[in-house]
Amino acid sequence: MSFLAPVAPAPSTSFEGPPALGRVALVGAGPGDPELITRRGLRYLRQADAVVFDRLIHPSLLQETRPGTYLVDVGKSPGKAGLGQEGIERLLVRQARRGAFVVRLKGGDPFVFGRGGEEVVACRAAGVACEVVPGITAAAGAPAAAGIPLTHRGAAASFAVIAGQRAGGRSPDWASFAAIDTLVILMGVARLGEIRAGLVAAGREASTPVALIQRASYPDQRTFYSSLGELSERAAAAGARAPATLVVGEVVRLGPALGSWLARAARVGGPIVPPPVASVGVRASSM
Repeated sequence: MSFLAPVAPAPSTSFEGPPALGRVALVGAGPGDPELITRRGLRYLRQADAVVFDRLIHPSLLQETRPGTYLVDVGKSPGKAGLGQEGIERLLVRQARRGAFVVRLKGGDPFVFGRGGEEVVACRAAGVACEVVPGITAAAGAPAAAGIPLTHRGAAASFAVIAGQRAGGRSPDWASFAAIDTLVILMGVARLGEIRAGLVAAGREASTPVALIQRASYPDQRTFYSSLGELSERAAAAGARAPATLVVGEVVRLGPALGSWLARAARVGGPIVPPPVASVGVRASSM
């Protein structure tokens, strides 16, 4: 296993040009629903001189900005390459050096597969003051929106968050996750067949329940349930597409009952009769 070398203290001469008068805040917007951004994140968004945002940001969040705020869409989408990571970092530094308060608005949490660490390193190297405002990562927010707890007494005492593919198109080392109860896989919709094959080869039973949560926390959220062995075929038949979060493990059995009940409770706004809950090693009464 290799580790990153410690980041050396940045000397005052580590960047060209005058010290920055502005600053940068990396703000996590949460998994989708605009109401899930933090109070600090929303306050910074309303104060920003410039907002650099990703494709999956809810449009209503951009409406919270002041008139005249410089808005830059750096999101990547099919047919649109986007600015590129180095270009984004240069943009943040350039705006801050001009004296702007720059909000880098990201879906989920900036430090969970959001390349936030790279942007903080770039700001530090350029002498730009930087702050990180955490957000609800889709790894936790998507399962919660579907009624799937990542841990559950008697069923799951551990979980791991995994990128569906690594730099250079490499697959994760699935064997290293074999003993973890719940797996949450992000950015994996295009590789469901490979994920299934890798997990089964690593020892996961093909009968293991899985859920694919599409557009989590949005009104049109959809959750597809399957066994691991039938994952890719069922997802294709249902028309599943990104953005979606994959959850693997026994806790998924709670999703159909709890997810529908939570959704009804949110709509009704009052108590409703709970449905039966599938057993995953504990009594339903202990919920």
